[in-house]
Amino acid sequence: MAMDYGRCAKEIYENLGGRENLVSAAHCATRLRLVTVDNSKIDMKKLENVEGVKGVFSNNGQLQLIIGTGTVNKVYDEFLKVSGMTAATKEEVKAAAAAKQPVFKRMIKALGDVSVPILPAIVASGLMMGLVEALGKAIPAFAGSDWYGILDMMANTAFTFLPVLIAVSAARVFGGNIFLGAVIGMVMIHPNLINAWSVGSMEASQIPVWRLLGFPIRQVGYQGHVIPVVIAVWLMCRIEKWLHQHVPEMIDLFVTPLCTVLLTAFLTLGLIGPVFSTAESYVLDLAGWIITVGHGIGAMIMGALYPLTVVCGIHHMYNVIEAGMLSAEGGLNIWMPIASAANFAQGAACLAVGLKARNVKTKSVAIPSSMSAALGITEPAIFGVNLRFTKPLACGMAGGAVGALLGSMFHIGATSYGVTGIPGFLIAMDYTLQYAIVLAVSFGIAFALTWFTWKEEGEEGAATERSGGRAAQGSGKAETAGAKGAAGAAGSKDDKSGKDRAAGEDGTGADAAGTDAAGTDGTEAAMAAAPKMVFAPVKGKVIPREEIPDETFASGILGEGVGIEPAVGEVVAPFDGEIASLTDTRHAIGMTGPHGVEILIHVGIDTVNMKGDGFTLYVSQGEKVKAGQKLLTFDIDKIKAAGYSTVTAVLLANSFNYPGLKVVKTGETEEMEELIALEG
Repeated sequence: MAMDYGRCAKEIYENLGGRENLVSAAHCATRLRLVTVDNSKIDMKKLENVEGVKGVFSNNGQLQLIIGTGTVNKVYDEFLKVSGMTAATKEEVKAAAAAKQPVFKRMIKALGDVSVPILPAIVASGLMMGLVEALGKAIPAFAGSDWYGILDMMANTAFTFLPVLIAVSAARVFGGNIFLGAVIGMVMIHPNLINAWSVGSMEASQIPVWRLLGFPIRQVGYQGHVIPVVIAVWLMCRIEKWLHQHVPEMIDLFVTPLCTVLLTAFLTLGLIGPVFSTAESYVLDLAGWIITVGHGIGAMIMGALYPLTVVCGIHHMYNVIEAGMLSAEGGLNIWMPIASAANFAQGAACLAVGLKARNVKTKSVAIPSSMSAALGITEPAIFGVNLRFTKPLACGMAGGAVGALLGSMFHIGATSYGVTGIPGFLIAMDYTLQYAIVLAVSFGIAFALTWFTWKEEGEEGAATERSGGRAAQGSGKAETAGAKGAAGAAGSKDDKSGKDRAAGEDGTGADAAGTDAAGTDGTEAAMAAAPKMVFAPVKGKVIPREEIPDETFASGILGEGVGIEPAVGEVVAPFDGEIASLTDTRHAIGMTGPHGVEILIHVGIDTVNMKGDGFTLYVSQGEKVKAGQKLLTFDIDKIKAAGYSTVTAVLLANSFNYPGLKVVKTGETEEMEELIALEG
């Protein structure tokens, strides 16, 4: 049954605290993004139970309601009518959200924005370092071989040149020229400077000094430092922007880069570097003391508090601490077991809710979110389940506290950061048994406490019968949660279909009887006639849904499916069907097949920010298409150059209608190879 977009928008608006509490509104392919004045005025519980809303969470000053492709744009249009607001772009919403945040939080967000994009390089180097070191210990002869030498060199490259990676990423975040940023990063680790790791063994009198106009500049590099580089590039970007505004255009190309690099380099080596490298050392010493104080009591406290920093959106600050720990000569990341214990415990608490809950919607969110948390992506579990019910969050904090205490007592250290949970075994190879104990204890305590202390409220239990939608009055049968999926109403493009398309060929039988699509007869009819196979719409490498680098897609909240790392920038129709929805930015397509099969094809992660640049559509909304027909082309190189992942999500929005769903293809795939079987 088609969703009532107006009703959904009205119910959302009614629970936001009034028009005066709204700053701006926008949407992407799957989410309604709002900025509000005071989140305490919002009735989160009622928002979560609005028909059509699959999840609610707050992130970086934005209130995000997960609705789904093909549906979110219609709800958004109705929301603008109800609220009287005007449309805003996603970037305008981000700017409004950032402006609301306090200075400290904006600084933490900036550090996160700088550190997150370089995670793949850090993770790759960390994994390689762990593997090489493990092989060297297991096979003594290998440790002295040429193979060991070259692999060790490759493994530590990212950490050796970390300031350059940080500088490039910082220049992108602060809006400067990334190549000038790279120059500043290279200046800070130039071979003519004494390596920072060698300075500790030298007397102060042995360190050479340049004296310029009586001002001393120590000839010391900044290998392994993060904060001084970020501050230096921030200053560089401010100088560059000022010069662009004041230097005449005819000489801007020559004067601005020259003056920018010279001024920034002198200020960095003479002032920023010495001051902030000292400050960073104090921060790292404090972090190490917190972890070890009281034989791990400090680690236990941080293990409990870690999820709260995720809720506040300041957890990315740990990346700076971890990078500093790793960059010290012979350093290990001793913060990782704290984060791992906390994340794994939150996943366990979420799983307990999912297994114990009777509410279909709660189950459909909690179970996939718990799996995501086990892999280190905790936002869906924390925001979608644990924070909502409170007790699971507290139980997870208890499990994380005990696990973090054990991690500190075991002196576990990792060779990378950005990886927690089960994948963490790959960067903590020297502590496999100890790490397994930490995860097991964290999981056990959080799961048990949640299971025995959390009780589903009567109102939520009663919601089981209405979780699939309130409109099924005739037969009293509940619509399945999957029918509320991301593209649940996309097939009814004219928003006139009150008929159940699974009821029969003419769509009238079940409608006259009032039987909902998920009623016994309707479901069987849909299953009998639905296509049995979804074919690959993109050529490339198939990856599990959990590995899609976006927490919403990875959690399964928008449906089961896979990600594909594209080898060719082309999307074709995965079955005969109809184009149900298209985004203005041309990066996502919603399709329906026979009898309501709904699929989302989302090219890249955060590619909405490209505003259609590099994307070309060959179909229009409502158009009938054949399997294998070209739908969309995209420029892979342009997406990568913009700093975004090209991983394309292929998700079955109403996957709950297909309990036998199975991914039948892994690894490399060609277009139109069998990808997802809809019936087991």
